[in-house]
Amino acid sequence: MMVLFSVPGEPQGKGRPRFSRHNGRTITHTPDKTVLYENLVVTEYQAQMGAFRFPDDAQLRMSVWAYYGIPKSTSKRKREAMKAGTIRPTKKPDVDNILKCVADALNGVAYRDDAQIVEVVMEKFYDENPRVDIGIEVVQNG
Repeated sequence: MMVLFSVPGEPQGKGRPRFSRHNGRTITHTPDKTVLYENLVVTEYQAQMGAFRFPDDAQLRMSVWAYYGIPKSTSKRKREAMKAGTIRPTKKPDVDNILKCVADALNGVAYRDDAQIVEVVMEKFYDENPRVDIGIEVVQNG
């Protein structure tokens, strides 16, 4: 079985944790932007997939396709090349940060833990409709 769902908007990566000291203790704080995006991923998963969750012992393959919006100032020729996939994004966020944000957000929702993910496909494209498409499936053994 494969689940496939989309998260609307520009792709976002996992922000670096911030550290502060309070009364001699170090406190870790996840950036608000990251928390909001992870909540959006969970909300979209639940809206599109319901309460489906992979078995706790499943080995999973995650595919993530990040679609960045095409800038308004782009020439017609360059815009067509972007739509065709000839020109692909080499800008931030990095693929590993996008993947980390999505995988962490789905912990306890789509699967027990992102440690179950044993295989990954991650690609970046341009599109008129910025979004992140996510597919998760069980890896068939043998």
